[in-house]
Amino acid sequence: MAQKTVLIVYAHQSPGSFNAAVRDGAVQELQEQGCRVVVSDLYAMKFRANATRDDVIGELKNPELFQYGEETMSAWMEGRLSDDIAAEQRKVEEAELIIFQFPLYWFSVPAIMKGWMDRVLTQGFAFSLEKMYNNGIFKDKKAMLSFSTGAMQTMFRPDGINGDINVTLWPLQNGTLHFCGFQVLAPQIFWCPAHCPPVVRTAMLEGWRARLKGLLAEKPLTFAPCELFDLSFQGGFLLHPEVRQEREALPYGITTGHHLGKPLPPDNQLTAPPAEGKSAKSASDD
Repeated sequence: MAQKTVLIVYAHQSPGSFNAAVRDGAVQELQEQGCRVVVSDLYAMKFRANATRDDVIGELKNPELFQYGEETMSAWMEGRLSDDIAAEQRKVEEAELIIFQFPLYWFSVPAIMKGWMDRVLTQGFAFSLEKMYNNGIFKDKKAMLSFSTGAMQTMFRPDGINGDINVTLWPLQNGTLHFCGFQVLAPQIFWCPAHCPPVVRTAMLEGWRARLKGLLAEKPLTFAPCELFDLSFQGGFLLHPEVRQEREALPYGITTGHHLGKPLPPDNQLTAPPAEGKSAKSASDD
């Protein structure tokens, strides 16, 4: 069996942090499984977050009106992206799985990691209008979010003060990862480690290592496939009318984002669908 490559895109300032311990545990466990593990430590690399004209080597296609997406797509096609972007893109190309490891900032990733996404996942390299979502460029790769929170778990329930964590995760998991075609594995969430006793933090790390033993074989989350939509400008990229009609009698929407005015499917952004023969009720109780 060919050796698997895992890329960990890591964003935390302190080598003594809980996130660093999570990263180190992943590196050790995955290497023990025979994986090649590559870590992009963004703060240590001083990775530049802002997307600018400096990302393009040489002349611009349209110097009168700088359009980042168009210019970086052309630069990618011609091998003229800045060295730091090109290096990260090579890592993405080689990886079967990408783990994003970070503390949750303002319901999202830290700015340095957002900059990695903005700059590395360039048009053409990571997506196009013809190749997106389940037909995306990275459809044969897996990706996942692994992060710590400052809030306790109940604060991110549908009746908690922060609202439903499934809604929080939708832009990152669907709008970034799945948009580029990645099969998105369920997130690994470390709830409020800063306010947990050491024994609980240790249990969190042990649980993560246990999950890592079968991570590469996990079933991904479900998203609405492109085939359900009219993928044309004339049709507005809208759900086919017959699909919407078929969904009318069902109790839930299709996904967290494609709710169709119905209740959200339970934990759509947290857990993969139950295995054959296992009910949704029993799966939600695990």
